[in-house]
Amino acid sequence: MTIADHGEVHRIWRSAKGICVVEEDAREGISLYLSRNRGLCFVATVGGRIVGTVLCGHDGRRAILRHLAVRPGYRRRGIGRELVERCRRALRRRGIRKCNIYVMKDNPGGLRFWVGLGYRVLDDDYLTLQASTSV
Repeated sequence: MTIADHGEVHRIWRSAKGICVVEEDAREGISLYLSRNRGLCFVATVGGRIVGTVLCGHDGRRAILRHLAVRPGYRRRGIGRELVERCRRALRRRGIRKCNIYVMKDNPGGLRFWVGLGYRVLDDDYLTLQASTSV
C-alpha cells in the first residue's frame, strides 16, 4: 500500500461493516502509519482496481492488524486470507512473533473469519484475538 492508494482504501473502509473509521485514518495519519510500517500494509487488486486492504504495524515485539476489508463482490475468494498471510510473512522477516487484531462485538462474521485463521480470543476486558505469525 502507498499513500496514493489512500482515497480508494478509505472508501472501502468507510463502506465496510465492522470497521470503525476514525480521524487518524485521514490521509495525514495513514501517511505517517505507512512510513513507520514500510512493507507491512497491503492492497489487493483485480484488473487494476483495489478490492482489498489491510494495515499492519508493530511496536518491536507485537503486531496489530487493522482495517482488513474486501469489497463485497470479491469476498470468499481468499483475498482477505492472502492479505493476512502477506502481513504474517513480512512480520516473520522482522522477527515479530505475535499479532493482535481487534474485532467489533457486533461483527460475528469478522470474528468467525479471524478464528478460522487461527486467532484466539484472549481473556481481557476487550475482545482481542492473537495468533503467532508462524501459523
